Amino acid sequence: MHTPHLTLDSSSPVPTASSLSPDGSGPRASQRGHDAGLLTLRLVLGLAMAAHGSQKLFGWFGGNGLDGTARFFTSVGYPSGRTMALVAGLTETLGGLGLAIGLLTPLSGAAVLGTMINAFAVTWDDGFFAPEGIEYSVVLAAGAACLTLTGPGRYAVDRLLPGLRTHRFAHGAAALLLACVTAAAVLLMRD
Repeated sequence: MHTPHLTLDSSSPVPTASSLSPDGSGPRASQRGHDAGLLTLRLVLGLAMAAHGSQKLFGWFGGNGLDGTARFFTSVGYPSGRTMALVAGLTETLGGLGLAIGLLTPLSGAAVLGTMINAFAVTWDDGFFAPEGIEYSVVLAAGAACLTLTGPGRYAVDRLLPGLRTHRFAHGAAALLLACVTAAAVLLMRD
């Protein structure tokens, strides 16, 4: 007799196929939902960041391009405005694309987080709420940190690469630490 409740095979710590309900709910369906949710978050967050980076680098999507971004970076106290604009644009573009496709997810998330920490510093005095405040940067930073810690899910390029198939929490935590230390180092250079 089939029971709709989750059952475990005594020799296996994971639910068996017989433990799934006829409607497809259960552990496998839950895992698919988890992976689809992570994919959606990666795509939205990653492509938004890549678009921001391309605004800085190429002036796409109404951006200022490298020269305009360099002037802005200089005006808010970063040394070598053009170099910092290039670094920020590349970090946002490559980190965003990495998140979107799930490639080197802990490092991609750390790149986005580090950039957003610097964005906090620049807009901190403008309050919390958008468009001038840190609200948008906080949401992007939180999403990046979550993806860094959870991993990309099954629908990601990382799953195709040896050594990256299984996400380890320690890698995510180390990447978050790297983001914070790198962001702090960049902020220390600011006037």
